[in-house]
Amino acid sequence: MRKKIISPRKFIKPTFSYLIEKKRDGGEFTEDEIRYVVDSILDKEMPEYQMSALAMAIFFQGMSAQETAIFAEEMMLSGEVIDLTSITRPKIDKYSTGGVGDKTSLVLGPLAAACGVIMPMMNGVDEEFTISNLDKLSAIPGFKGEMELREFRKQLAKVGCAIIRQDEEIAPVDRVLYEMRQNTGTIPSLPLITGSVLSRKLAEGAEGLVVDVKWGNGSFINDLEQAKQLARSITRVGRSMKRRCVALVTDMNQPLGDTVGTALEIAEAIEILKGEGPEDLQELVLKLGMEIVRLAGVAGSTLSAKQTVQRHLKDGSALEKFKEMIAAQGGNTDYIDNPDKFPKAKYVRKLPAPKRGYVHTINAGMIAQGVQKLAEKKGGKYDPAVGVSQIQKVGTQVKQGEPLMMIHYNDEAKLEGALEFLKGAYRLAPKRPNPPQLIVERVA
Repeated sequence: MRKKIISPRKFIKPTFSYLIEKKRDGGEFTEDEIRYVVDSILDKEMPEYQMSALAMAIFFQGMSAQETAIFAEEMMLSGEVIDLTSITRPKIDKYSTGGVGDKTSLVLGPLAAACGVIMPMMNGVDEEFTISNLDKLSAIPGFKGEMELREFRKQLAKVGCAIIRQDEEIAPVDRVLYEMRQNTGTIPSLPLITGSVLSRKLAEGAEGLVVDVKWGNGSFINDLEQAKQLARSITRVGRSMKRRCVALVTDMNQPLGDTVGTALEIAEAIEILKGEGPEDLQELVLKLGMEIVRLAGVAGSTLSAKQTVQRHLKDGSALEKFKEMIAAQGGNTDYIDNPDKFPKAKYVRKLPAPKRGYVHTINAGMIAQGVQKLAEKKGGKYDPAVGVSQIQKVGTQVKQGEPLMMIHYNDEAKLEGALEFLKGAYRLAPKRPNPPQLIVERVA
């Protein structure tokens, strides 16, 4: 747990009201003041209403890169910091703001491990868009997403990667603040997001971080400029904390890949690990994988990084690492060798195009909501068999009655509610639109 750091000079504790007013008026906090705030939240000395007021002041006035770096480090030190120094391989983590159909983390962890990079992955709530990676992995019988930190470290040393739920001992102050931000409308604060991401990822033992900031209707960030600002904020603050950091801003105005669901997405991730699968998903895995191996120092040039990633996908070593990770976490690897073993939905029907034309826009968020309607079961679990596949992408020409997607479902009653979202997600037009650019910007 957190070690109290005593300043060499005497620090006179300010009132919480003074700190709120200072930030409200655009002032910059000192290192001692930031440490005091974090300690007060950890020790439950700051009342919730003043914590909320402080978050709102930060939301409107922001924080400097130096303030945010100190804030992130103090939150990191508020709990356990995993020591991976005895593992000599480079440790790089990956963070995503979450998107519809995004299964890149399922691929990148094993891919990085196959390339000789340690990737510690803890799934946070801010990396989910309705269906999390752990929800998807739960489609594999026996897979366990909970693990003690000691076992987590052990698996990283042996396998090279792990995907587990965020441990409560990792950056506990961030957990308190995140819940409060959800209730006060301050989630979009760039310094609070930046501090949150870096405090957790660095507490996991990462030496560097590759960030995928998604923007669009299938992401939490709907504004492109805000996405770019977040990418710049995380990389700038990461560098000031002496950590290697690079970010890609990527388009999330249509689902990533051809499927949305749980077992359907796992099967698609397996395709990618075999060097196959949808082009957009292949492209993003390649670009993020290249950033990981370059940041780790495994590959120097862009060409070398590309060749390294492609080789480990084509020779089957990344897929073998995936199986190794699944086995280490109790999962049945027979399902990886033979994805046909995953449960199949009772019914599969097409969503017919209402007219002839080109797919002009897709609301990925509505597709996610439709799939959630189909998949939700009692107890917050998801039906692994349901979802959508063969999603027609922006720019595709369709005839009237041709499928815009295939719907996999088990319950007719749930289908009606889902169709409202799935039908409303597509807009057709007579002219072909310009294809969207998947990688919008690279920030390093």
